[in-house]
Amino acid sequence: MTIRICFLCVAVGLVFLGVGTSREVPHSLPHVPGQKASAAGEKLVWKPVDFAIVRYNDDAPASWNMYHGEKKGLLLIRLWRRYLFLNVQEQEVYELDPAKVKVQGDNNVEWSAADLPPDAIETSEWKVRDVGPMRRVKFRFGKSGNFLDIQLPLLVNGKPMY
Repeated sequence: MTIRICFLCVAVGLVFLGVGTSREVPHSLPHVPGQKASAAGEKLVWKPVDFAIVRYNDDAPASWNMYHGEKKGLLLIRLWRRYLFLNVQEQEVYELDPAKVKVQGDNNVEWSAADLPPDAIETSEWKVRDVGPMRRVKFRFGKSGNFLDIQLPLLVNGKPMY
């Protein structure tokens, strides 16, 4: 009986390892402050984030999408007609020109890090914490503006998925 349980645990572990390594990963990083430089004008493909939750002032936005790149903590968020580049580690948010963000095929987005504006949007009250199987990122635009609350799924080992 114990041999069956050990075999089952090993099989489940291999399945989780197979799921974790089968994702496609872009080969380049976006250029943001504090990172290695990427080729000038190089367009990166951002893939949709699965199972995320976005709340704007404690209510779900009518139209939104969230995308991730290769590096964890860098997100591209579309709220209505507005695109935001979010750097969770640096606690920075940049508003992007929607004309420079191109939607490709099945919800993939192409955007060049060279198009990052020089100044970040003023934000305050950043809170990043793990809530069960999710990582919650909440911040306020400006000193007394609106809140943006994002919940991202965590891996089984507790590390961020995106």
